[in-house]
Amino acid sequence: MLKQQRAIQTRRTVLDAAARVFAANGYLATSLSQILAEAGVTKGALYFHFASKEDLARAVVLEQFAPIEDPDATELPSGAEALQAAIDLTHQIARSLMDDPMMQASIRLVIEQSAFLDEPDAGPYLGWISLFQGLFTEAQRVGDIRAESDPATLARIVIGSFTGIQLVSGVLDGRTELPQRIGDLWELVLPGLVPPRRRARFRARPQPDVLARPMKAALSR
Repeated sequence: MLKQQRAIQTRRTVLDAAARVFAANGYLATSLSQILAEAGVTKGALYFHFASKEDLARAVVLEQFAPIEDPDATELPSGAEALQAAIDLTHQIARSLMDDPMMQASIRLVIEQSAFLDEPDAGPYLGWISLFQGLFTEAQRVGDIRAESDPATLARIVIGSFTGIQLVSGVLDGRTELPQRIGDLWELVLPGLVPPRRRARFRARPQPDVLARPMKAALSR
């Protein structure tokens, strides 16, 4: 049991170190020797868990779903909470992109995936689109989203807009203004999305406790 725990901890150490290096350098400019130095483990320990730099990159990409991937521990908000949960989740992701190397590396690697995959993997984008489509479908069911709106189209637009906004913010201001820009997005979207009689119930910009709440906790409320 102790040996297994050490193996789990070593894998976590390598993965966290890889995230920090990938976030700072990108895929092409990162070497396994840099990751080894950052992790402080032996080459054998790294290769026990990850066969290659590509394997490590794939594992980091999958980590962006770690807070929400357990269906037994995570339940999507229902009813009147669904649309605000979608808004809040974009702000939580934005905050993670500002200070969480794992999220920073994961998103960067998704964008750079042509550097280590023969064909782009749509899985990360489809995962987020599916999650938001579920939230928008639930919000529409209770009348918080206009009946003529298509939740699938809306989810694609929101994820596409978020991706573009965070990329531009990364270039222009190092993502320091990303929360502001995400708030701007929702202030533009909500008036055309929510029936007027319900509009006042939703905040385009979250309360401080939302930003401190883990993504899994937010989706389980």
